[in-house]
Amino acid sequence: MISVTKDDFDVASMIEQAKKPASGAIVTFLGIVRDDDIERIELEVYEEAALKFLEEIKDVAMQDYAIESVDIVHRYGPLNIGDNIVLITVSAGHRREAFSACEFIIEQIKEKVPIWKKEVGKDFERWK
Repeated sequence: MISVTKDDFDVASMIEQAKKPASGAIVTFLGIVRDDDIERIELEVYEEAALKFLEEIKDVAMQDYAIESVDIVHRYGPLNIGDNIVLITVSAGHRREAFSACEFIIEQIKEKVPIWKKEVGKDFERWK
C-alpha cells in the first residue's frame, strides 16, 4: 500500500499486513512530530506527484533489495506534537535487507517526494 492522507493510520495493522510467508523480518520506520520548540507542523503535499514518486521508490527498493513487500503511508495537514507523520514497513527474509531497504526508502522520500513542512510556534512560522 502506498498512501498520502490527512488521516492517522494504524501502525499495528500495517505491521500485521507486512507479514508474508517468506518473511523473517519486518522493519518499520515511524516518523512522529517531535517537540522542537514548536506547537505543531503543517504538511503540504502535491498528492499526484507524491504518489508517483512513492511508487517509484517502492519499485526501486523491490528491485534492488531482497525484500518481500514495502508499504508507505505519509500524512499531510496540521499535525501536533506526538502525531504520526510517516510509516514505512519493509518485509524481508532477513533483517539486513529489510533495514537497508527501509533506510533507502526514507532517504529517498526526504529527497524526492514533494511534501513541504511548516513549523508553527507561539510567535513564528517557518518553512523547512
